Amino acid sequence: FVSIFSATTMVLALFCVWGATKLPKADIEILPKLDTLTITETIKADKSATAVDLVAKIIPARYLEVVKTASQDFPATGLSSADGKASGTIKIYNKISPSAPFTLVAGTHFLSDSGKYFVSAARVVIPAAKGGVPGSISITVQAQDAGADYNIGASKFSLPKLSGTPYYYSIYGASTAAMSGGYAGKVKKVSDDDIQSAGEVLVKQVTAQAQADLKSQLSVDEVLLDGVMVAKVVSSSASVKAGTVVDTFTQNASVKTSALIFKKSDLLGFVTSDIVVKLPPTQNYLEESVTLDYTPKSIDITGGKALINLVATAKTYYTIDTQALVDTFSTKSSAEVKAVMDQMYSGKITELKINLWPFWVTTVTSNKNRIKVNLNF
Repeated sequence: FVSIFSATTMVLALFCVWGATKLPKADIEILPKLDTLTITETIKADKSATAVDLVAKIIPARYLEVVKTASQDFPATGLSSADGKASGTIKIYNKISPSAPFTLVAGTHFLSDSGKYFVSAARVVIPAAKGGVPGSISITVQAQDAGADYNIGASKFSLPKLSGTPYYYSIYGASTAAMSGGYAGKVKKVSDDDIQSAGEVLVKQVTAQAQADLKSQLSVDEVLLDGVMVAKVVSSSASVKAGTVVDTFTQNASVKTSALIFKKSDLLGFVTSDIVVKLPPTQNYLEESVTLDYTPKSIDITGGKALINLVATAKTYYTIDTQALVDTFSTKSSAEVKAVMDQMYSGKITELKINLWPFWVTTVTSNKNRIKVNLNF
């Protein structure tokens, strides 16, 4: 019985020794007092730079350019009450035999196979036939009368004045394209306002497309400052001149958009380096607390440079050596731990939390591996 009691006592004693050294732990949480550091700088984004230069206050920039071109049909809103005569081109053939050139005076009438008269604008000499191939020449003709009826399609033409002569069947004409420009009464025509308005609308649309395309080419890390994007109208033109009688016309526009872009990581790298330089050795900062606010001061897109007004803030705190505190806190009571912190970091922290475990433990364990000192922000 004595032996059993002795063995039990020894086991219990060993358990107590193990529990006293291995079981206790201390979790000490320190809430440092936070201050705000504000940095105001004017830095340069330069496309010729290859790395961040803290001394010269330069960060690298990238020049990006996008050109967009588009066409769109617009309605003519002008009205014209004057009559217009259709005009176009016909080719006159000469197969006179024996072959010889033939001259037509200005004002010669041509009659289409649909019964419409057209008049030549100038004197013309039709070459003689060669080798059985009729001579030919193209001329401009205009309708005898105004009206849309004269906007005929490709046609064949005879010369009424030659009727009853040997030349009637040897001199003739043909067109391969429709006549155009014939109208009567009120018709639509393109006004100066139509062309100006169409140009403004299309340029605005193309500019928006070019800017969207440029932005789509940015990486996640790249920043495009407001105002550091320039749009230039390369060309803007209408398919017709003002006064042309048509229902619709085509407007064309080409816009070039260019911008300077920089990486946010470069800007952040500049700021963090600047913070380290400005902080005293006893101070540290929270990386996740850094905020950046930047606006363009001046822009030179062509030169690839931009000056940027930068305002950055960061939360700072007094540097606390948590590892050294582990050694200091070992075997001390909660009151002694607080006294140490008051002595070493008076005014540098806002709260101290001490958690000793198990609940009956009244001093920090001597086992330093079981002591955790953490900073909580």
